[in-house]
Amino acid sequence: MLSSKNRAFPAAVLAAGISAIIILTGFHAARSMRQEPCLTVKNQDTGEIYLQIPVSEADRFSVGFVHSVNKSPVIDCYEIRNEKIILDRTIYYGFGAGVQTEIEDGQTLSYGEDGSMTVSGFEQEMPDLCYLVGTVSDHILTVGYYADGARILELGTDREEPAGEDGEISLRDLCGRNAAVRLCIEQKVPQQ
Repeated sequence: MLSSKNRAFPAAVLAAGISAIIILTGFHAARSMRQEPCLTVKNQDTGEIYLQIPVSEADRFSVGFVHSVNKSPVIDCYEIRNEKIILDRTIYYGFGAGVQTEIEDGQTLSYGEDGSMTVSGFEQEMPDLCYLVGTVSDHILTVGYYADGARILELGTDREEPAGEDGEISLRDLCGRNAAVRLCIEQKVPQQ
């Protein structure tokens, strides 16, 4: 025959087991509700989301445009690391006002066969990556790889074909001329 002392033991074990199940179920539910990180393009002033693209660790993207002064392509290249945007390198095709002229500690300058000059070694987190989409020259967001200068020059001004193929997105078409846009990593916002 079980004493009242022995009856309390199975009840305590049962309560502990139920508590563990509830905790594990809650942990699993919270983990499954976590959305995947996305590269988000939004209006810098209003917060309106124009676009969200799922990204993973080490994914790359670039923003290219034709420089307003020297009329040559500039491509800012970024990588996703720990759900943050990191400036990896900048590719230039000509010198002029507004273009980096000095190499800082830890940075390197290399030359490409296409006449490009690549400054790398920035390794700089960009929590507020903002662009003012040009009126004369478009800004092209290229997702999955870094754009090349010839393609940015082709798409950047009065283009015949729309951007949007092979990961190319016209920020002017997406957001409008003179739009102040912010790129950041956020969790996907559910469609309404």
